[in-house]
Amino acid sequence: MRLVGKLIKDKRGQALVELALALPLLIFIIMGTMEFGRIFHSYLLITNASREGARAGIISETDPEIKTTVKNVAATLGLTDAQITITPDESFRTRGIPLTVKVDYTVSLITPVLDAIVPDPFPLTASTTMRVE
Repeated sequence: MRLVGKLIKDKRGQALVELALALPLLIFIIMGTMEFGRIFHSYLLITNASREGARAGIISETDPEIKTTVKNVAATLGLTDAQITITPDESFRTRGIPLTVKVDYTVSLITPVLDAIVPDPFPLTASTTMRVE
């Protein structure tokens, strides 16, 4: 009887030890999910911004107007003109040729452990090509 009583008393800290072993993994999974959501959200924004910029460009808008459109669509990201590439130049745009709007952006990671797995900052690129009307 005494041996059984000792074994039961020794198991009182078992749940705490299991939690201590499992908690870092659970936190890592939650933080990874949050980072993935932030990266995917940014990718969706720059993809939509490049698409809207290309739509603006095919109706004979100038490069500054296209860049303004792209920056307005992705206003929460704070894009700069250097992150937006438009080809071909305005002088070479004629009806029927393809116009490409490319947006480059980097997402800074907030989880310190994940930078060992994925690059920090995480590079994203979105490009849209449409024919000039």
